Amino acid sequence: MNSNATTEATIKSGHPKGLGVLFTTEMWERFNFYGMRALLTLFLAKALLLGEEQASIIYGGFLGLSYLTPMLGGYIADKYLGNRNCILLGGLTMATGQFLLFGSASIFGSNLDLAKTIMWLALLVIIFGNGFFKPNISSMVGQLYPENEKSKLDSAFTIFYMGINVGALLGQTICPLLGDVETTTVVNGVEKTVRDLTAFKWGFFAAGVAMLIGTITFYILKNKYVVTPQGEAIGGKPRAHLRQDDGLVQAKFTSRSVAILVGLLIVFYFIFQYLSWNSVSMPMTGSGIGGYFSALLTSPIKTYIYPFIYASGCSLAIFILTDKSLTKVETQRIYVLYIVAFFVIFFWAAFEQAGSSLTFIADNQTDTRILGWRMPPSMVQNFNGFFVIIFALPFSALWLWLQKRNMEPISTAKQAIGLALIALGYLIIALQVKDLGTQGKIGVVWLILLYLLHTWGELCLSPIGLSLVAKLAPKRFASLLMGVWFLGNAAGYALTGTLGALLPPTGDKYAAAAEKGINLQAILDKTGQATAEQMAFLSDKKIPTTYPTFAGFTIHNLFEFFMVFVILCGVASVVLYAITPILKRMMNGVR
Repeated sequence: MNSNATTEATIKSGHPKGLGVLFTTEMWERFNFYGMRALLTLFLAKALLLGEEQASIIYGGFLGLSYLTPMLGGYIADKYLGNRNCILLGGLTMATGQFLLFGSASIFGSNLDLAKTIMWLALLVIIFGNGFFKPNISSMVGQLYPENEKSKLDSAFTIFYMGINVGALLGQTICPLLGDVETTTVVNGVEKTVRDLTAFKWGFFAAGVAMLIGTITFYILKNKYVVTPQGEAIGGKPRAHLRQDDGLVQAKFTSRSVAILVGLLIVFYFIFQYLSWNSVSMPMTGSGIGGYFSALLTSPIKTYIYPFIYASGCSLAIFILTDKSLTKVETQRIYVLYIVAFFVIFFWAAFEQAGSSLTFIADNQTDTRILGWRMPPSMVQNFNGFFVIIFALPFSALWLWLQKRNMEPISTAKQAIGLALIALGYLIIALQVKDLGTQGKIGVVWLILLYLLHTWGELCLSPIGLSLVAKLAPKRFASLLMGVWFLGNAAGYALTGTLGALLPPTGDKYAAAAEKGINLQAILDKTGQATAEQMAFLSDKKIPTTYPTFAGFTIHNLFEFFMVFVILCGVASVVLYAITPILKRMMNGVR
């Protein structure tokens, strides 16, 4: 690289200027996605009257599919359109989806059924838009760096990840301020808070505008800055920039491998569908063929969508390995990506409770007042983005400092630490709610502490995972294997919905039942019975009359609910750390 190219292509930190463009584009996209995410479950539960359980299940399915479609977007980019075109297509598509949500939130009061239909269409549009956008912008970060600078990738992806969370912080602040509006009144000496359901639309509108800003920014700046040190465009159509000497050859999948893909997808789908119904749905719907069809009707997302997400992950992972051009080293490195992606499932299943169960707990059993100001419950989760902005650069500097002293943990060890930190966060909150009862409220400081620990865990796991893909993936699979990485996210988010739906009744449910003279505790404990009229009321208000169950265990209270995440993430952390020496050998020199 000559001095002029260096001056034009790098910034003071030693990173290419293109990183700043991708940083900014991703920042606005994350404003869009996380701003909408902050409001989504409350909108579904309160405005569309779907209830918290169904809102959590829809939320998990939506996130899961959003991170499954990057496989499709990555394949289309690698094979046909290129990264740049897919980013533009994805950005415009997601903006359209947000404006559809704005329409749904504008008419739910006058036409609830139409509002629900538009909501489903909006989520579907956003899912496909994210699929085109997400893997391509992440893979372009790795393409900015020549082979002799790949050691900078952990630092680069941590900086890039800060951009993600600057956007998340902005979105999770502005969208709730506009869309999660509450008014407080005093009735008979009792303070009551009422949510303005008509305000949701302005949060979704802001998210759509942010996505348009990000897309236009990328369109204007891509040709000037998102280039190689020699000035060649990064992320163009594949046929326009293939070079055999760089290894940029297209993947070669035969018709036989495609047939294997379809067959595996079908087999895995029915296996996961049966396991999902048998372990989660059967206690509610019964056994046998009648119970199966009952599950199809009562929980179509868990019965159809979740198994499809899990099956797609397994079948598509095997599909890549059918490529005949893979060397032994490349195959071993891809296996490492798959193994790590499996453990990442448990991290995201716990982490993404921020948008479902933790939001409902912030809404119903948390005192969100800070210095006399009552924070909108949906805004509490923005502490994650705030902490990432504070700690992203120190973490990046820490990895570089350790690297210079040959003390830096390899990527898989960092990710094991991330899982341990998220388990610790849930353990602390579990101990706080252990004696809370049905009417008590925890201080918001404990949720803030949880988000601090989760942020540290995220910085150990997520940007390091993106960097690991860039290091291990063969160039011809750059975007496709970035999509494979997101398969771990997709499966984790599907598990998010399943686990989030296990949230036992919170204090507001007991209070609402008590106002009608119903002893909800007695009904749940099966020490009392409700009349037909009372059961109709509870059903209408989406108040559960049985405790949730998972894998044969009954969740009676918030303490037991949070301990599920402590156990899942804690065990995953220990196992991943234990097998790190094996994974290190399989990475063949990559750290």
